[in-house]
Amino acid sequence: MDIGLNMVAREASQGLSPGLDGLPRPMPPKAAKKPKKAVLFFEVEILDAKTREKLCFLDKATIAEIKNLFTKTHPQWYPARQSLRLDPKGKSLKDEDILQKLPVGTTATLYFRDLGAQISWVTVFLTEYAGPLFIYLLFYFRVPFLYGHKYDFTSSRHSVVHPTALQTVPTQSSTYPILSPHPLRATQPAHRPCLPRAPTRCRALCPSTLPTSVPVLPFQNCTYYWGFAAWMAYYINHPLYTPPTYGAQQVKLALAIFVICQLGNFSIHMALRDLRPAGSKTRKIPYPTKNPFTWLFLLVSCPNYTYEVGSWIGFAIMTQCLPVALFSLVGFTQMTIWAKGKHRSYLKEFRDYPPLRMPIVPFLL
Repeated sequence: MDIGLNMVAREASQGLSPGLDGLPRPMPPKAAKKPKKAVLFFEVEILDAKTREKLCFLDKATIAEIKNLFTKTHPQWYPARQSLRLDPKGKSLKDEDILQKLPVGTTATLYFRDLGAQISWVTVFLTEYAGPLFIYLLFYFRVPFLYGHKYDFTSSRHSVVHPTALQTVPTQSSTYPILSPHPLRATQPAHRPCLPRAPTRCRALCPSTLPTSVPVLPFQNCTYYWGFAAWMAYYINHPLYTPPTYGAQQVKLALAIFVICQLGNFSIHMALRDLRPAGSKTRKIPYPTKNPFTWLFLLVSCPNYTYEVGSWIGFAIMTQCLPVALFSLVGFTQMTIWAKGKHRSYLKEFRDYPPLRMPIVPFLL
């Protein structure tokens, strides 16, 4: 009995196992072990770009993660305030940059620069574009000290003035943007953000905020929007305002142009939003969708600007007001400059970009 057990044990050790009848049977082959993948760890040290003083030592792989960890050790420098770069005088690294793909060794040295206090673009948008809405309503309700005491809180006798107050809400909040198209709506999830209209240096450092040390941009934009809103509202709501020459027919035609262009503008921005998935920063060529308003993509690179100009043309025809016409002209000039810049960027980035497209005006400009 002992001999048999010893034999079974010996044979089992040679790759055999006892069966039901006590006889040895082959053991199943062992699965080959998969080779372990080599894991490469990165260590990051952050130095002050000016003093070269060591500020922090981290071990994360993406710039965004590094900024978040850096904030934990230095709470006064939140991520939007940080500029990390490979060289003290080099360009700031993007949050989506992956450390493994940067020209660094296993121990990377990043240089930190404080961008200063930041203000959110949402705050900038609301300040610049909510102001005109409030200003226009002051003139519409004719608050005291605007047109004289006898006109305080009176309403215009011309029917065309009343729909213009309703049009001001989508018009002031969506047309002629200096920072971003559809600014008030851009603060909502309906619009995946394009980079705001700001100096290149500000957009490169932090596209979601604006340094408070650069107050000129919000100030000049507020001056422009608020000033033009007051100028237009003063004449449209003035007691001596003269209605359109061709009466109701002119108003209806202009209102139809305005509504169509606003729907087109909204459709374009929805198409641009769907072009870029949430959380993605990849750039693609925009093409028309099943929505007929997006078919303008066949002819122009920036149909949102085309529709915005059309909205203001409709508003100018409807009110027959010189300040509105001048505002439309200035807006068209500025948006043409932006459209040409975007068109050149498309042509430079995409070799297969449709050659038939023009920047803003089909077949002309």
